Amino acid sequence: MTESKIELDALLEQLILQEGSDLHLRYGEPPLYRLAGDLVKTDNPKLENTDLERLIYGIMAPEQRQNFEKQLEFDMAYEIPGVARFRVNVFQQMNHIAAVMRTIPLKIKTIDELGLPSVFKKIAQMPRGLVLVTGPTGSGKSTTLAAIVEHINQISRKHIITVEDPIEFLHRDHNSIIEQREVGIDTNSYSEALRRVIRQNPDIILVGEMRDLDTISQTITAAETGHLVFSTLHTIDAVQTVDRIIDVFPPSHQQQIRLQLSMTLQAVVTETLLRRKDNAGRVPAFEIMICTSAIRSAIRESKTHQIFTAIQTGARMGMITMDQYLKNLYRQGVIHHEEAIAHSTHPEEFNNRI
Repeated sequence: MTESKIELDALLEQLILQEGSDLHLRYGEPPLYRLAGDLVKTDNPKLENTDLERLIYGIMAPEQRQNFEKQLEFDMAYEIPGVARFRVNVFQQMNHIAAVMRTIPLKIKTIDELGLPSVFKKIAQMPRGLVLVTGPTGSGKSTTLAAIVEHINQISRKHIITVEDPIEFLHRDHNSIIEQREVGIDTNSYSEALRRVIRQNPDIILVGEMRDLDTISQTITAAETGHLVFSTLHTIDAVQTVDRIIDVFPPSHQQQIRLQLSMTLQAVVTETLLRRKDNAGRVPAFEIMICTSAIRSAIRESKTHQIFTAIQTGARMGMITMDQYLKNLYRQGVIHHEEAIAHSTHPEEFNNRI
């Protein structure tokens, strides 16, 4: 076990030195790094089953291994003290064990250090309601949420409870007190934790991911009861986010959910990462929707297609569409035209505008 940990730690330390985001371990290939969005093979031998079991099982407790062998999927966290934490997904492919390890920096960067829009500070200070950070896997949602929570931690005396699977960024108390609960260790499920979270006297609740109907329902209920609730979804814009939440529910409940969502939703931030023109890593781009009376009405009356227009005209409130954000990055010389087009929500219209 010690030998495998040393080998794995060496791979992960090299990943950090190269400012990579992920380590991939799979049968018949050398370990791979994701560097600036691209997968790159390392100069190591191809991995055999014995190598994979040594590397992956070497960081798992016996009960974690039993859980994986039963479910064939397992999420966990791993830390190299003083270096970084890693979110680990262990899975099986083609009858071989495999894993992907995502880098989680030990230091939580602030909103300013990440260069996030200043409206995020206003979002962090909302008194109640639901705030969603959305985007594809690996788009920086967890980093953005960690920065928002850290901002609250620095400026407010709040009680913050997170429910995560697994715990990613480790927060330290400053002005706020933060309790982080891990699914499978501190609670049996998201929905179970959310049913009881109100009794724990929180001001702010962070739900790692709204995965299913039960979790979505419990999250909306928590926001309804006067708490500020943050969570994530794998959606690509505000319109799709609202539609996805409503469509999860049976048709007989959808009008009620529209009404609840129109009252509780405060903001939707959609994020993606793009390659920088100077090849110095990646830069985030955002769509930001802040709920106005017009947007609440569109949600309530099932006219979500009107949300996009409301975002386009909501600049004074800090709103911006993804295409507007991409246009700014392109005109500033931060990204290539091709990269902007690849991430645009309306490519033809975007091309005409620039």
